[in-house]
Amino acid sequence: MKLSEIFKKAAAGGRTSLTRAADDKERVKRGEALLGKYRAGKVNLDRRIVENEQWYKMRRTAVGGGSVPSSGWLFNAIANKHAEAMDNYPSPVILPREESDRAEAEALSAIVPVILDRCDFEQVFSDEQMYKLKTGTGVYGVFWDTSAAGGYGDVAVRKIDLLNLFWEPGVSDIQESANLFHVESVDNERLTALYPVLEGKLGGDPLAAGKYVYDDAVDASGKSLLVDWYYKKRAGDRTVVHLLKFCRGVCLFSSEDDPVMRDRGFYDHAKYPFVFDTLYTVEGSPAGFGFIDVGKGAQDFIDRGGRAVFENLLAGAKPRYFERIDGSINEEEFCDFTKSVVHVSGNLGEDSVRPVDHYPLSGIYLEVLRDKINELKETVGNRDVSTGGTVSGVTAASAIAAMQEAGAKLTRDNVKAAYRAFRLVVLMIIELIRQFYDVERRFRIIGPDGAMKFIGYENSGIVPRDQGVEFGEALGVRTPLFDVKVSAQKSSPYSKMAQNELALELYKYGIFAPERAPAALLCLEMMDLDGKEAIMEKIAKNAGIGADAPADAAITDLPSRPASFRGGESAVTAAARERAAGITRV
Repeated sequence: MKLSEIFKKAAAGGRTSLTRAADDKERVKRGEALLGKYRAGKVNLDRRIVENEQWYKMRRTAVGGGSVPSSGWLFNAIANKHAEAMDNYPSPVILPREESDRAEAEALSAIVPVILDRCDFEQVFSDEQMYKLKTGTGVYGVFWDTSAAGGYGDVAVRKIDLLNLFWEPGVSDIQESANLFHVESVDNERLTALYPVLEGKLGGDPLAAGKYVYDDAVDASGKSLLVDWYYKKRAGDRTVVHLLKFCRGVCLFSSEDDPVMRDRGFYDHAKYPFVFDTLYTVEGSPAGFGFIDVGKGAQDFIDRGGRAVFENLLAGAKPRYFERIDGSINEEEFCDFTKSVVHVSGNLGEDSVRPVDHYPLSGIYLEVLRDKINELKETVGNRDVSTGGTVSGVTAASAIAAMQEAGAKLTRDNVKAAYRAFRLVVLMIIELIRQFYDVERRFRIIGPDGAMKFIGYENSGIVPRDQGVEFGEALGVRTPLFDVKVSAQKSSPYSKMAQNELALELYKYGIFAPERAPAALLCLEMMDLDGKEAIMEKIAKNAGIGADAPADAAITDLPSRPASFRGGESAVTAAARERAAGITRV
C-alpha cells in the first residue's frame, strides 16, 4: 500500500493496525497529562493574545468594568503594516544545488506557485500577517490533505491560531520541543460521522482551549476537542516525527502502530508541520510580541488624554449654571434656547442663577497629547511619509519613493523575517511533494510571455536515489536538495513610477543603444533593479553579445575592470569583457 493511501485511510478514521485497548488508553492518558502541563506553561501568552484582540477591536475594558473610548492610532499603524506586507507578497524561485537537478528545480519553480494558489495562499498570507502584527507571532500549518485533488491528496497551507497550539515550555525553537499539540474544536456530529468509535462518548470537554471575546453568541456545548499529538522519537540513527490523534480519551489514529510509518515517521522530513513567523522575538519562547504590545501604553495615554480634552471642550461649549433651590426661574424656558423670554416669579436676585466657571486647558496639554501621538508613530514605525503623507516641496515620484524607502527600515526588517518563514514553508512543501507525489499531477503554467501551457509532474526525479557501487563500495543514497530564493511582488505605485522614471533616464542617456551594450551591461550589473537579468539579456541579444556572438561584436567602449571585481560578474558581462580584451576561450 502506498503511503498516500495509508494517509487517506487514516484521515477516514480507520486504524492502520490493531493495538491493545489498554495500550491506547495509557498513551492517551499520558498525552492528556502532557497537554495539561503545556497549557499551564502557556497561560500568560494565551491571556495576552485574547487581550490584544480586544485592543485591536478598540473594545478594551476599563479598570472596574465598562469600555474605554479609543482612538484608532494603533489600529491605523497595524492596518498600514499589513498593507506594506501585502505590497511585498512573496514569490518563490527554487534553485538546484547540483547541475543534474536543474530541470527538477525549474519544474518545481513552476508548480509550487500553482500549489500555493490552489491553497488560496494569498488569503492565508494576509490572515497570518494580520495575526502576527496583533499577537507578535504568525503560524503556518503545512499539511498533506488527503481529500484534495479528487482524492489523490495535495499540500494544504493554513493559518494556525496560537490558542490552539501547545509546546514544551522554555524552548525557543518549536522543532526542539519534545511534543507538540494542536487542538481543534469540532462539532460532535461531525466527529461521530468521521470516527464512529466516539458515538456516545462526547460531551463537555475538560481540555478546552483559550477563547476570544466574541461579538456573537458562540455555543461550544455541542463541540469537542480533537487533539493532534506530534512527538519526535529516535528510529535507528535518525529522528522521526509521529502523530497520535485522540478525542475524549479515545485513540483514533497512531502512526507508530503502522508497520510502514513505524520507522520512517508520519512525515519524511521529520519536522513538526508548523512554521513560526515571529515579529519581535523573546528568549525562552518560540512566540514573540507584536505592535499592540509595543504601542498600547502610548495608545492608552492618548485615549485618556483625548477623553479629558474632549470633556473640557464639551464643558466650555455648553455652559452650566448654579441655581438656588428656592429660585423662581422657569427651568424649562431657561434651557430652551429657542425661547426669547424666560418667565420668573417674584424678584430675580443676582444670586438666583450664576454660571459655572470654566477653565480652558492650556496649550501645553494639547502639545503633550500630540507628542504622545508622535511617540506612538515613531515607536511602531508608522511615520506620515510611509503612510502616504508628503513633505513640502517634494513632488517627484522617485524622491517620494526614496523617502518612503528611507523611512521603512522597520518594514524591510519585518518583511525579511516573513520571507525567512515563507522559505521554510516552501521547503516543507517540496518535502511533501517528494513524499506523496507518487501519481502524476497536471498543472496549468503561465509563462513570462503570457503563454499558457500544461505540464505533468510526479516525484520520481526528486526521491532519494541509489548511486550504485564503485570499486566494490556502495556510494549510498543521494537526495536532490534545493534552495529557495524569495522575491517580492512589489505593487507600490510609487515604486513602479520610480522604476519607470529610471528607465526613461537610462533611455535618454542612450544606454540601450546596441553600440553601447558593453557599457550598459556594466552599469546594470552594479544596479539594484528588479528584473535586471532579463534587461541585460535583451541588451546583449540586440548587440550580438553572448555565446553565439560574432567575433567582431562591438566592444570598443568597454572600460577595463580590476581583477578583484570579476568574481561576481554575470556570464554575459564576462563574455563582453573578454572579447574586448581579445580573449578567446577554448
